[in-house]
Amino acid sequence: MKLLEWKAAAAGLVACLAIAAAAQADDVIPAGAQPRWWKGNLHTHSLWSDGDDFPEMIAEWYRTRDYHFLALTDHNVLSQGMRWMKASDIAKRGGDDVLKKYRERFGSAWVETRGSENDGTLEVRLKPFEEFRALVEERGKFLLIPAEEISDKAEGVPVHINASNLRDALQPVGGATVREAIENNLRAIDEQAEKAGREILAHLNHPNFGWAITAEDLAYVVTDRFFEVYNGHPGVNQQGDANRPSVDRMWDIANTIRLAKLDAPPLFGIATDDSHAYHGKPDGARPGRGWLMVRATHLTPETIIRAIKAGDCYASSGVTLSDVRYDPAKKTLELTIEPRADATYRTHFVGTLRGFDESSQPVLGDDGQPLKNKSGQPARTSRRYSEEVGQILATVDGLRPRYELTGQELFVRAVVVSSRPPADPSFEGQKAQAWTQPVGWEWLNSASGAGER
Repeated sequence: MKLLEWKAAAAGLVACLAIAAAAQADDVIPAGAQPRWWKGNLHTHSLWSDGDDFPEMIAEWYRTRDYHFLALTDHNVLSQGMRWMKASDIAKRGGDDVLKKYRERFGSAWVETRGSENDGTLEVRLKPFEEFRALVEERGKFLLIPAEEISDKAEGVPVHINASNLRDALQPVGGATVREAIENNLRAIDEQAEKAGREILAHLNHPNFGWAITAEDLAYVVTDRFFEVYNGHPGVNQQGDANRPSVDRMWDIANTIRLAKLDAPPLFGIATDDSHAYHGKPDGARPGRGWLMVRATHLTPETIIRAIKAGDCYASSGVTLSDVRYDPAKKTLELTIEPRADATYRTHFVGTLRGFDESSQPVLGDDGQPLKNKSGQPARTSRRYSEEVGQILATVDGLRPRYELTGQELFVRAVVVSSRPPADPSFEGQKAQAWTQPVGWEWLNSASGAGER
């Protein structure tokens, strides 16, 4: 090879190495990625079902507010295929300026319309997921996850399950009972995950919506591993009422039954927005109320879902935890809370101890008879349980709460309560909170676990 050719080859090699080094130095995906916290919402609605804004606008809202992942979960549909919507119907949902805002953000070259405003025939094309995701996703910074809210019904009440990272839309399977409907839909999700060879996360939505799901339903459908401990929609009866437990209380009842009676792993809790309203609608289901923090190495659907399934996550309505540490050898659960403004924090360590009072009673009306719904049929209500189920085992004030397990706990979870309300409360008197996943139940997998219970 001639000298000039050698020099040219060497110069090219140096240039390539320089480019590679620069790429490695600037890469948002480092080779030695360490676990970190990613913030996301797994329950979101758009104009593809009953939301009031375009999916691109919704994704942009979350992206510009430091979220890392978002699942768009419209009812019984993935945003796929060709769909047009009347501009007048869009205005009825979100207001007269919804289309104007859409055009201002993404431009007329992106927004597709047909017909005319003059004669009321104007329609707007709803872009499918695979088309709009390129506009808002950012590598290593913001991820969209294809998802669906499978909206079923059984025994006259709603049964809704979210499936995140679906390949194909799933239609509700139904069932003779609420529990059967949950099981059937979970089975359909699992079948798609197996056939498609992909991680799919299923979680049961808003159990108190329509007073549909009881604590016993949550307990006995053991194939369900995830549910919404907090849902930001103001109409989901988060706090329960005089005859029905709060969602927090339902969680503890269900997990106590699972561990004490069914030899089944506990439910993990997720917080979501269930957002529908993006234009300041009073009493609307607005975004930014509930989210999930996931500790994972990479921002991909598979990595995020695997971390959630491992329980390496916590739910929040406004409290941020910089660390959650459970050491099964030392039997300690420790949290580090990130302080905000002038807020103070109180952490309750909640659990059920072995030998708890297992008695329960049905909920009766003033006439001493079982409660009935508006149709005169028996109402779906959870039974009343002893205060030993899901009791507060310890309360710690400050930013570094710690609990040492004694070995008598069936499970322990932490709920951190701020003295300050969340940015946009979903119910009166709400305080910002964070919920960790239940721990201390590893005895379930031990050879002597059942005997020690």
